[in-house]
Order: sequence, then structure tokens, then C-alpha cells
Amino acid sequence: MNVKVLFFAQARERAGRGDIALALAPGARVRDALEAIVREHPELASLRPHLAVAVNGALARDDDAVPEGAELALLPPVSGG
Repeated sequence: MNVKVLFFAQARERAGRGDIALALAPGARVRDALEAIVREHPELASLRPHLAVAVNGALARDDDAVPEGAELALLPPVSGG
């Protein structure tokens, strides 16, 4: 199945792009998507423990299912003030 991944803030800077298309196996979970993203963009590995992930606009947990055609947003922690 195919999904779209959006990168924000530090994730966007490290990946060098704003989005990618990602192919996942049917029944994939958020954790599976994150593993695939880090394989494709190893520069994101250090951010992985700190990322929040939204699936179709709703925050998701690692064990949540990723539906076909979903939009995943990688949301690094925000700092500053």
C-alpha cells in the first residue's frame, strides 16, 4: 500500500525534503512506517525516539494501523520561545 509522509521542522531539514511517497506492506503499523522511513533516511534515526506521528491529522501511537493512502506527518519536538 502507498502512503504520503510529510516532514516538519528538524525532520524536514535532515531529510532535505518536505515529503516522500512510501510503500508499506498491507496491515503496516506506525512503527513499521517509521522503520521504513529511517531505512530510507538514516539521518532521521536520532530523531526517532522524539517524533510524534499524526496519521490523517490525528496523533497516533506506534501500534496504530496505517490505512491505505494515509498521510503521515512526522512532528519533531519544538523548542524555542
